[in-house]
Amino acid sequence: MVSFHHFSDFNRDSSDPLFLPSHVRPNELTITLLTPGTLIMTSYLTLSEIPTLTQLYRSNILKPRTNISATPLQSLNDILSHIRHDITKLEVGCIVNAANNSLLGGGGVDGSIHRAAGPDLYEECLTLGGCDTGDAKMTDGYELPAKKVAHAVGPIYWKLDHDEAEKHLRSCYRRSLELAVEHEQRSIAFAAISTGIYGYPHREAATTAIDEVGRFLRKGDNISKFDRVIFCSFMPVDAKAYEETLPSSFPPTAEDLAAVTEEDQGQT
Repeated sequence: MVSFHHFSDFNRDSSDPLFLPSHVRPNELTITLLTPGTLIMTSYLTLSEIPTLTQLYRSNILKPRTNISATPLQSLNDILSHIRHDITKLEVGCIVNAANNSLLGGGGVDGSIHRAAGPDLYEECLTLGGCDTGDAKMTDGYELPAKKVAHAVGPIYWKLDHDEAEKHLRSCYRRSLELAVEHEQRSIAFAAISTGIYGYPHREAATTAIDEVGRFLRKGDNISKFDRVIFCSFMPVDAKAYEETLPSSFPPTAEDLAAVTEEDQGQT
Protein backbone atom coordinates (compact mmCIF):
# COMPACT_ATOMS: atom_id res chain seq x y z
CA MET A 1 0.00 0.00 0.00
CA VAL A 2 1.22 3.49 -0.79
CA SER A 3 -0.28 6.34 1.18
CA PHE A 4 0.08 10.06 0.58
CA HIS A 5 -0.48 12.93 2.97
CA HIS A 6 -1.30 15.97 0.86
CA PHE A 7 -0.38 19.50 1.87
CA SER A 8 -0.75 20.97 -1.62
CA ASP A 9 -2.65 20.59 -4.85
CA PHE A 10 0.08 18.33 -6.24
CA ASN A 11 -1.53 15.58 -8.32
CA ARG A 12 -0.13 12.07 -8.64
CA ASP A 13 -0.80 9.17 -10.95
CA SER A 14 0.75 5.85 -11.91
CA SER A 15 2.98 7.46 -14.54
CA ASP A 16 5.07 9.09 -11.80
CA PRO A 17 8.39 7.21 -11.40
CA LEU A 18 7.88 7.17 -7.62
CA PHE A 19 4.57 5.32 -7.84
CA LEU A 20 4.81 1.58 -7.22
CA PRO A 21 1.82 -0.70 -6.71
CA SER A 22 1.51 -2.83 -3.59
CA HIS A 23 2.60 -6.06 -5.25
CA VAL A 24 5.99 -4.50 -6.09
CA ARG A 25 6.62 -2.68 -2.83
CA PRO A 26 4.70 -4.53 -0.13
CA ASN A 27 5.29 -2.18 2.78
CA GLU A 28 3.24 0.92 3.46
CA LEU A 29 5.35 3.77 2.16
CA THR A 30 4.34 7.06 3.75
CA ILE A 31 5.19 10.13 1.73
CA THR A 32 4.48 13.65 2.88
CA LEU A 33 4.00 16.23 0.13
CA LEU A 34 4.84 19.64 1.57
CA THR A 35 4.88 21.65 -1.66
CA PRO A 36 4.67 20.61 -5.31
CA GLY A 37 7.70 18.47 -6.08
CA THR A 38 8.96 18.35 -2.47
CA LEU A 39 8.79 14.99 -0.75
CA ILE A 40 9.77 13.56 2.60
CA MET A 41 10.05 9.78 2.42
CA THR A 42 9.63 8.61 5.96
CA SER A 43 9.67 4.80 5.90
CA TYR A 44 12.63 2.47 6.05
CA LEU A 45 12.91 -0.01 3.21
CA THR A 46 14.45 -3.44 3.53
CA LEU A 47 16.22 -5.02 0.58
CA SER A 48 13.24 -7.28 -0.17
CA GLU A 49 11.00 -4.20 -0.46
CA ILE A 50 13.14 -2.56 -3.15
CA PRO A 51 12.00 -3.74 -6.59
CA THR A 52 14.48 -5.19 -9.04
CA LEU A 53 14.52 -4.30 -12.73
CA THR A 54 12.93 -7.69 -13.34
CA GLN A 55 9.99 -6.76 -11.09
CA LEU A 56 9.70 -3.29 -12.64
CA TYR A 57 9.62 -4.73 -16.16
CA ARG A 58 7.17 -7.49 -15.31
CA SER A 59 4.87 -5.01 -13.56
CA ASN A 60 5.05 -2.82 -16.66
CA ILE A 61 6.36 0.11 -14.63
CA LEU A 62 9.71 0.29 -16.41
CA LYS A 63 9.15 0.38 -20.16
CA PRO A 64 11.33 -1.21 -22.87
CA ARG A 65 13.23 1.03 -25.29
CA THR A 66 14.09 0.51 -28.93
CA ASN A 67 17.65 1.84 -28.64
CA ILE A 68 19.19 -1.14 -26.87
CA SER A 69 22.96 -0.99 -26.29
CA ALA A 70 23.47 -4.35 -24.54
CA THR A 71 22.28 -7.94 -24.61
CA PRO A 72 19.45 -8.66 -22.15
CA LEU A 73 20.71 -10.64 -19.16
CA GLN A 74 18.34 -11.97 -16.50
CA SER A 75 21.07 -12.31 -13.90
CA LEU A 76 21.69 -8.55 -14.11
CA ASN A 77 18.02 -7.57 -14.09
CA ASP A 78 17.52 -9.76 -11.01
CA ILE A 79 20.05 -7.80 -8.91
CA LEU A 80 19.76 -4.26 -10.27
CA SER A 81 17.23 -1.79 -8.88
CA HIS A 82 16.10 1.76 -9.33
CA ILE A 83 14.02 3.52 -6.70
CA ARG A 84 13.17 7.08 -5.80
CA HIS A 85 13.59 7.34 -2.05
CA ASP A 86 15.62 8.85 0.78
CA ILE A 87 18.90 6.91 0.69
CA THR A 88 19.32 7.31 4.47
CA LYS A 89 16.24 5.07 4.90
CA LEU A 90 17.57 2.04 3.00
CA GLU A 91 18.44 -1.06 5.03
CA VAL A 92 21.28 -2.25 2.80
CA GLY A 93 24.90 -3.21 3.25
CA CYS A 94 26.40 -0.02 1.87
CA ILE A 95 25.17 3.34 0.64
CA VAL A 96 27.25 5.67 -1.52
CA ASN A 97 27.47 9.28 -0.42
CA ALA A 98 28.02 12.10 -2.91
CA ALA A 99 30.77 13.62 -0.77
CA ASN A 100 33.14 16.56 -1.09
CA ASN A 101 36.92 16.41 -0.83
CA SER A 102 36.95 17.06 2.92
CA LEU A 103 34.56 14.15 3.65
CA LEU A 104 33.28 16.25 6.57
CA GLY A 105 29.75 16.80 5.31
CA GLY A 106 28.10 19.43 3.18
CA GLY A 107 24.77 20.16 1.54
CA GLY A 108 22.31 17.88 -0.20
CA VAL A 109 22.60 14.14 0.26
CA ASP A 110 26.02 14.54 1.91
CA GLY A 111 24.56 16.60 4.76
CA SER A 112 21.55 14.29 5.04
CA ILE A 113 23.77 11.22 5.43
CA HIS A 114 25.96 12.89 8.07
CA ARG A 115 22.91 14.04 10.05
CA ALA A 116 21.25 10.62 9.90
CA ALA A 117 24.46 8.77 10.84
CA GLY A 118 25.17 10.97 13.86
CA PRO A 119 28.40 12.57 15.13
CA ASP A 120 30.47 9.37 15.09
CA LEU A 121 30.53 9.47 11.29
CA TYR A 122 32.08 12.94 11.35
CA GLU A 123 34.67 11.75 13.89
CA GLU A 124 35.68 8.82 11.67
CA CYS A 125 35.84 11.03 8.60
CA LEU A 126 38.24 13.35 10.44
CA THR A 127 40.75 10.48 10.51
CA LEU A 128 40.63 9.83 6.74
CA GLY A 129 42.55 12.86 5.51
CA GLY A 130 40.03 13.83 2.87
CA CYS A 131 39.61 12.16 -0.50
CA ASP A 132 40.67 12.90 -4.08
CA THR A 133 38.11 13.60 -6.79
CA GLY A 134 37.16 10.33 -8.46
CA ASP A 135 38.07 8.25 -5.41
CA ALA A 136 36.04 6.89 -2.50
CA LYS A 137 36.64 5.91 1.11
CA MET A 138 34.61 3.61 3.35
CA THR A 139 33.29 4.25 6.85
CA ASP A 140 30.82 2.59 9.19
CA GLY A 141 27.17 3.62 8.95
CA TYR A 142 26.68 4.27 12.68
CA GLU A 143 23.04 5.34 13.21
CA LEU A 144 22.08 4.70 9.59
CA PRO A 145 20.25 1.48 8.70
CA ALA A 146 23.08 0.83 6.21
CA LYS A 147 26.13 -0.92 7.66
CA LYS A 148 28.69 1.03 5.64
CA VAL A 149 29.01 4.31 3.75
CA ALA A 150 31.26 4.73 0.72
CA HIS A 151 32.06 8.44 0.40
CA ALA A 152 32.68 9.11 -3.30
CA VAL A 153 33.94 12.51 -4.44
CA GLY A 154 32.47 13.38 -7.81
CA PRO A 155 33.73 15.98 -10.26
CA ILE A 156 32.61 19.61 -10.28
CA TYR A 157 31.38 19.54 -13.85
CA TRP A 158 31.85 23.18 -14.77
CA LYS A 159 35.48 23.18 -13.59
CA LEU A 160 36.59 20.41 -15.98
CA ASP A 161 36.27 19.51 -19.61
CA HIS A 162 33.71 16.82 -20.33
CA ASP A 163 36.14 13.91 -20.82
CA GLU A 164 37.93 14.63 -17.55
CA ALA A 165 34.65 14.95 -15.67
CA GLU A 166 33.39 11.66 -17.10
CA LYS A 167 36.62 9.88 -16.16
CA HIS A 168 36.26 11.00 -12.53
CA LEU A 169 32.57 10.14 -12.38
CA ARG A 170 33.17 6.65 -13.72
CA SER A 171 35.93 6.19 -11.16
CA CYS A 172 33.53 7.11 -8.32
CA TYR A 173 31.15 4.29 -9.22
CA ARG A 174 33.92 1.78 -9.87
CA ARG A 175 35.80 2.55 -6.64
CA SER A 176 32.59 2.34 -4.59
CA LEU A 177 31.86 -1.11 -6.00
CA GLU A 178 35.43 -2.20 -5.34
CA LEU A 179 35.20 -0.99 -1.74
CA ALA A 180 31.91 -2.83 -1.24
CA VAL A 181 33.57 -6.05 -2.40
CA GLU A 182 36.62 -5.43 -0.18
CA HIS A 183 34.35 -4.91 2.84
CA GLU A 184 32.15 -7.90 1.95
CA GLN A 185 28.99 -5.85 1.46
CA ARG A 186 26.67 -7.66 -0.91
CA SER A 187 24.22 -4.82 -1.42
CA ILE A 188 25.00 -1.24 -2.40
CA ALA A 189 22.85 1.81 -3.10
CA PHE A 190 24.15 4.77 -5.08
CA ALA A 191 23.05 8.35 -4.67
CA ALA A 192 23.20 10.39 -7.89
CA ILE A 193 26.78 11.65 -7.78
CA SER A 194 27.66 15.19 -8.97
CA THR A 195 24.18 16.06 -10.29
CA GLY A 196 23.38 18.62 -7.59
CA ILE A 197 25.43 21.75 -7.03
CA TYR A 198 28.36 20.13 -8.89
CA GLY A 199 26.35 20.63 -12.06
CA TYR A 200 26.77 17.35 -13.95
CA PRO A 201 23.92 17.08 -16.50
CA HIS A 202 21.40 14.61 -15.13
CA ARG A 203 20.92 12.47 -18.23
CA GLU A 204 24.66 12.26 -18.93
CA ALA A 205 25.40 11.42 -15.30
CA ALA A 206 22.82 8.62 -15.30
CA THR A 207 24.13 7.20 -18.59
CA THR A 208 27.71 7.22 -17.27
CA ALA A 209 26.76 5.66 -13.94
CA ILE A 210 24.70 2.91 -15.54
CA ASP A 211 27.39 2.10 -18.10
CA GLU A 212 30.20 1.94 -15.53
CA VAL A 213 28.22 -0.24 -13.14
CA GLY A 214 27.34 -2.54 -16.04
CA ARG A 215 30.99 -2.81 -17.07
CA PHE A 216 31.99 -3.72 -13.53
CA LEU A 217 29.28 -6.35 -13.05
CA ARG A 218 29.97 -7.98 -16.42
CA LYS A 219 33.69 -8.32 -15.65
CA GLY A 220 34.89 -11.70 -14.41
CA ASP A 221 32.76 -13.02 -11.56
CA ASN A 222 31.85 -9.61 -10.14
CA ILE A 223 28.14 -10.20 -10.56
CA SER A 224 28.34 -13.07 -8.08
CA LYS A 225 29.65 -10.70 -5.40
CA PHE A 226 26.40 -8.76 -5.13
CA ASP A 227 22.84 -9.57 -4.16
CA ARG A 228 21.67 -6.09 -5.13
CA VAL A 229 22.99 -2.93 -6.79
CA ILE A 230 20.60 0.00 -6.43
CA PHE A 231 20.39 3.37 -8.13
CA CYS A 232 18.60 5.57 -5.59
CA SER A 233 17.21 8.82 -6.95
CA PHE A 234 15.74 11.58 -4.84
CA MET A 235 15.07 14.45 -7.23
CA PRO A 236 12.44 13.88 -9.94
CA VAL A 237 14.87 14.91 -12.69
CA ASP A 238 17.31 12.17 -11.64
CA ALA A 239 14.53 9.59 -11.38
CA LYS A 240 13.39 10.42 -14.89
CA ALA A 241 16.95 10.21 -16.25
CA TYR A 242 17.41 6.70 -14.83
CA GLU A 243 13.95 5.56 -15.89
CA GLU A 244 14.70 6.59 -19.46
CA THR A 245 18.28 5.28 -19.57
CA LEU A 246 18.24 1.95 -17.72
CA PRO A 247 16.24 0.02 -20.38
CA SER A 248 18.93 0.71 -22.98
CA SER A 249 21.81 -0.73 -20.96
CA PHE A 250 19.82 -3.37 -19.06
CA PRO A 251 16.94 -4.26 -21.39
CA PRO A 252 14.15 -6.67 -20.45
CA THR A 253 14.65 -10.32 -21.28
CA ALA A 254 12.20 -12.42 -23.28
CA GLU A 255 10.95 -13.80 -19.97
CA ASP A 256 10.35 -10.28 -18.64
CA LEU A 257 8.37 -9.32 -21.74
CA ALA A 258 6.40 -12.56 -21.67
CA ALA A 259 5.38 -11.90 -18.07
CA VAL A 260 4.00 -8.49 -19.07
CA THR A 261 2.03 -10.05 -21.93
CA GLU A 262 0.57 -12.72 -19.63
CA GLU A 263 -0.47 -10.08 -17.11
CA ASP A 264 -2.11 -7.98 -19.84
CA GLN A 265 -3.99 -11.03 -21.15
CA GLY A 266 -5.13 -11.85 -17.64
CA GLN A 267 -6.68 -8.42 -17.29
CA THR A 268 -8.69 -8.69 -20.53
